[in-house]
Amino acid sequence: MKKIKITLIACSLFLSLGCEKILEEHPQSQVVPSFFNSSAGVLGGIAGVYNDIRGQWGTEGFTVEMEAGTDEFIQGASSGGGPVHTYNGLNGTNFGSAWAVAFTDINTLNGVLKYGKNIDVPEATKKQYLAQAKFLRGFWYFYLVQTFGDVPLHTEFIEVASQAASRQPVADVYKLIIQDFTEAAADLPAKPTAPFLGKAATKPVAQFFLAKALLTRGWLNNNQADYAEAAKICSDIIDKKADYGLDLWADFGDAFVPANDYGKENMFVSDHMLDPKYGYYTVGGGASGGAAQNLVPWFTNWNYPNNSGLNSYLNASGTLVNNGTSAMVRDSYYGRPYQRIRPNSVKWTTGENTGKSYFLDQAFVKRDIDSRYANTFYSVYISNTTVTNSATAANNKRGIGYTMQVGVDTAVWLPDYEVPGAPQFIGTRPFKGIVAPPSMWKGDLFPAIKKAMDPSRGSNFNDPSTRPVVLTRFAEVYLIGAEAYLQAGDKAKAADLLNVLRQRAAYRKTNSAAQNTAAAEAMKITASDVNIDFILDERSRELFGEFVRWHDLVRTKSLVRRLKAWNPESGKYVQDFHALRPIPQSQIDRTVEGPKFPQNPGY
Repeated sequence: MKKIKITLIACSLFLSLGCEKILEEHPQSQVVPSFFNSSAGVLGGIAGVYNDIRGQWGTEGFTVEMEAGTDEFIQGASSGGGPVHTYNGLNGTNFGSAWAVAFTDINTLNGVLKYGKNIDVPEATKKQYLAQAKFLRGFWYFYLVQTFGDVPLHTEFIEVASQAASRQPVADVYKLIIQDFTEAAADLPAKPTAPFLGKAATKPVAQFFLAKALLTRGWLNNNQADYAEAAKICSDIIDKKADYGLDLWADFGDAFVPANDYGKENMFVSDHMLDPKYGYYTVGGGASGGAAQNLVPWFTNWNYPNNSGLNSYLNASGTLVNNGTSAMVRDSYYGRPYQRIRPNSVKWTTGENTGKSYFLDQAFVKRDIDSRYANTFYSVYISNTTVTNSATAANNKRGIGYTMQVGVDTAVWLPDYEVPGAPQFIGTRPFKGIVAPPSMWKGDLFPAIKKAMDPSRGSNFNDPSTRPVVLTRFAEVYLIGAEAYLQAGDKAKAADLLNVLRQRAAYRKTNSAAQNTAAAEAMKITASDVNIDFILDERSRELFGEFVRWHDLVRTKSLVRRLKAWNPESGKYVQDFHALRPIPQSQIDRTVEGPKFPQNPGY
């Protein structure tokens, strides 16, 4: 870091939602000590860090780093290939989009913490500013230590450029993380308070990350004290949920309704809005990537406009061949198709999981009563363009001609079970669209995740989403608490917490009260059901596609074992050393003073 650059954002969206002007916009080419001598400078430094979080979460590179090459995902047709998906050839030149950003932000926060305590503002205001800075420093270091292991540890504001750098032990990094989250939780308000409105950090957010950090550190050395403290913190958050304005929606699907983005279940989000200064794109420009652009809805979306031909058929090898006029065109409801990653629905042909896929046969195995599958993935695509299909059209095996009714007829149905007669029939009954059961899913045809879909795009539906990127939901407090209780030896308490989520998942608005009661009872588990693999599967059901899976597998020391058991792409290449990511080569190349900056073993 030779120069530290940030841009002050007027009314930064991570700090406020629909607010009047909070910060005057004064772009700075570099941060110097005098910059932090005023309330505006301190607040601007914090705003700049929140803005940099927006520049990672929601972008393609960061999403792939957090989700690809796990048990949940394999490559989509437009993945571009690459070592991040397979671990084959992964090195410091193809990984590490957030490294430099994180350390730039850490230095900015160190400036806030060093000079911010002297600004002339009410003591309560000053305490909140410094608490935000401590939380954000802990947040970035927690990401870094989980991802890279030993990292440079900076607690002082760097004012003089240096080309020397060294790595400090994980234990020292966690000591700072625990301290930062603890002190931040002590001074942050229970609920959002101006100027940090929306879903910026609050006391329960800092407490949650403290619990998660303790749990993660506990896994490193089987530290029972860390497990017990993490479990207690999660239980305390749940017990005080009313004080914090937090709770679960009765219906799992309601957690992902755009109107609820700032509701009771989402704890911590990265804001995006139509105003270009928060997303860095031109409205109507159809931006395809870049920092601070929320493209989350599109990454797991298959190319439905180009692969929904009405007369598609199976070739001699049993592969679905797109054929005929498509009954779908790109629209805002079904989103922009990127096809980067797709659910891991491949069935194993050898080993203990022969005939099973992780997606349908392990994670989402109780789809009849567990609503989370139906609320996470699209299975029905309704025709959105008028198409007439002639009875004599090539490969129309139905023997009938018809016109698709827009908004009425199903263009594509992706059932979660095999259907005789597919793709043009259900049994012997002709189907106007196409039926694509699991045996026909492939790189360009698969269930798309709908949690983050943004139907508000209107005529500009190729633009980035203006929904916030959700980093933490209240549901994860139960999951982290359950994992901590399991590790602490209290499987009964772990089952109790998991049952809250499982019984919520049994609820469907279309059920009668009696049906919901019966479903909730059928979803209950006991202490004997709980082990770490069950919790990891439960995390898939609850958090599929929510930027946590790679860290989940690494934290629980399950990466290699789970990938070898379930992922046909990465399982044959993954090794123990892949539990740490490679240090970016740029960091190694730029360290030219003193000892060479070490790469992680294996790379």
